[in-house]
Amino acid sequence: MQIPDGLTQSAFFTTLGCQLISLDDGIAHVSLGLEPHLRNRGNVMHGGAIFSLVDITMGLACSSSHGFDQQSVTIECKINYMRSVSEGEVLCIAKVLHAGRRTLVVEADVVQGDKLVAKAQGTFAVV
Repeated sequence: MQIPDGLTQSAFFTTLGCQLISLDDGIAHVSLGLEPHLRNRGNVMHGGAIFSLVDITMGLACSSSHGFDQQSVTIECKINYMRSVSEGEVLCIAKVLHAGRRTLVVEADVVQGDKLVAKAQGTFAVV
């Protein structure tokens, strides 16, 4: 799916250091490398950076599902962290599970290689 960068990348997306890997109907893949500004006091990737990656990727999955001519916003999101990230990059894969007229339910996995880093599920409203 070819979408202009202005529709897929926000200022926060760029500030965080995200990279759009692929975008298809209801599915988005976004990567994030561990840079010094993303480390917490324990010297690993901050959970907030991982959560932001999840929210960004889920939002892109929603937009690719309902169209970039509409907007969606996060109503709620739940995340479970399985392991820390001390180096390298992670990949978030978000899939729309249900696309209704007013809401979408999305799940996301954050992986590093074959290891699951975090799992999330969210609900988005079409506005």
